[in-house]
Amino acid sequence: MTYRIGQEVTGVVTGIQPYGAFVKLDEETQGLIHISELKSGIVKNLSDELSVGQKVTAIVLDIDQYTQKISLSVRQLALMSLVDTPIIKNNNVKRRFWTNYHLNFGFEPIALAMPGWIAEAVNRLDLNDSKKGSN
Repeated sequence: MTYRIGQEVTGVVTGIQPYGAFVKLDEETQGLIHISELKSGIVKNLSDELSVGQKVTAIVLDIDQYTQKISLSVRQLALMSLVDTPIIKNNNVKRRFWTNYHLNFGFEPIALAMPGWIAEAVNRLDLNDSKKGSN
């Protein structure tokens, strides 16, 4: 099954760590509910709130495109249920990549800037040659 950001999912808690709970969504997919996304307020011990084998309903917060890790939130799902107006779920969410590809660094911008750099360098060389020739 493919998952989308904003999708409501149900799974079974498979493990509890100090930082969060692992939830099995299907045979191949597992998500993590971070301790800060379990409920509003302070959660001192996850074992007091969840247990292994418990069914949990959460919302998909994020999907890491490289590792396919899924971040889940029970807290956001609870907050959404308090809102009277329906939430519009956008399936065309722009993916976040942990790279700087959006800054246009790389070969293409260099190739576009190169003619200007060459013209500037030639102009400087011509100016230096004309100054030497006038002395």
